[in-house]
Amino acid sequence: MSAGSGVRSGLRLGLLGAGRIGKVHAGAIAATPGAILVAVADAVPAAAEALATAAGAEVRDVDAIMAATDIDAVLITTPTDMHATMIEQAARAGKAIFCEKPVDLSVTRVRECLAVVAETGAKLMVGFNRRFDPNFIEVRRRIEAGAIGDVEMVSITSRDPAPPPVAYIGRSGGLFRDMTIHDFDMARWLLGEEPVSVFAAASNLVDPEIGAAGDFDSASIILTTTSGKIAQISNSRRATYGYDQRIEVLGSKGMVSAENLRATTVEIATADGYRREPLLDFFMTRYTQAYANEIAAFLAGVAAGTPLDPSGEDGLKALLIADAAMRSVAEGRAVSI
Repeated sequence: MSAGSGVRSGLRLGLLGAGRIGKVHAGAIAATPGAILVAVADAVPAAAEALATAAGAEVRDVDAIMAATDIDAVLITTPTDMHATMIEQAARAGKAIFCEKPVDLSVTRVRECLAVVAETGAKLMVGFNRRFDPNFIEVRRRIEAGAIGDVEMVSITSRDPAPPPVAYIGRSGGLFRDMTIHDFDMARWLLGEEPVSVFAAASNLVDPEIGAAGDFDSASIILTTTSGKIAQISNSRRATYGYDQRIEVLGSKGMVSAENLRATTVEIATADGYRREPLLDFFMTRYTQAYANEIAAFLAGVAAGTPLDPSGEDGLKALLIADAAMRSVAEGRAVSI
């Protein structure tokens, strides 16, 4: 029996986009009590059919999902250049909306989109999944509990195991808007103050084709708040040892950190030295629980009628930092946000 038959009860969802991140969210929906995937849409019919079949859902087109009375909310996991238009369509259709970051690559377009969300009273949550990682949540909880005193410096390491296909670069918006934007959001979340300036240095050290496409594959960024708090971010599109995701927060009374995750904590010691499991390979495995927590938070917020977090405004602020970082690289100086 199909998911749209009405036999099950819960928040009924339509998934727009059956690509890599769409599959991740479909898995999170399946793992979340009270979430029902009713329909899947994708520009590639075979992709939509395969994901819908695996999830016990139906294949419908975008317009049908927006108009459906048996769908309460939509998850937008399409390419970035479709996000804002789909958010506006869903808002006008009275759907609750979860959208992967960024809302758009243009600050002007994001503001236009958020105006429609505000005008319609729609519920919008932006997919900064790292806020929902259990380890990062605990880091924030310890900060809020005063365990390290006043936050002074945040250090974020975020390195992918390998660069994406060059064809992906242009449509994604590049390193700062696609990859570092997660780190900009984490910096805001952990600093407790808004960054007001950014200094960024970026290079092409991994793949010359990425440089030919007009982007970077390696970057270091420093964010500064009005009170002088500092966040430093290290990005690379290549970490041959795995998906490198670390956070450290230094405070007036101490430090709190979250290390990388591995499949197990088993360590072997022999005459040749110590050996441990490799790092988890990429975001699909490293942030599995974070994606599930994210969907659960979306469900809970929609059901309770409470503001959704991260909001569209969080998405806008992270994009503003990304744009300032790009200007900083171009001009070789610190830039106000």
